[in-house]
Amino acid sequence: MNDVLTGNAVKGLSLTESAIAEVKRLRTSQNMEADKFLRIGVKGGGCAGFSYVMEFDTAKPGDTVYEQDGEKVLVDLMHDMYLNGTVVDFGTGLNARGFTYSNPNASKTCGCGESFG
Repeated sequence: MNDVLTGNAVKGLSLTESAIAEVKRLRTSQNMEADKFLRIGVKGGGCAGFSYVMEFDTAKPGDTVYEQDGEKVLVDLMHDMYLNGTVVDFGTGLNARGFTYSNPNASKTCGCGESFG
């Protein structure tokens, strides 16, 4: 694992306070094991070329580990270049409940906000 971020410094990928709070809520509600962390990545597909993926997973060799407010976020080395500078937020409004991504590397996005190119 490559530890890149500790504390509240922002480099690579970051989560807003509301996103961190939701990750902590999910971890508690699902009785997540201590060795499982949030993994964020991309996969081919979606209406703009790539889709974001998010799951709880164990760290693997070569992962980049970002840590904010005690929550570790894992990113596969191959996905890091697509996610560099991305800010993950969690909206709680009626029309926008869920995780959203603000990715400076995306040259195009789709209307749903789940896909980019």
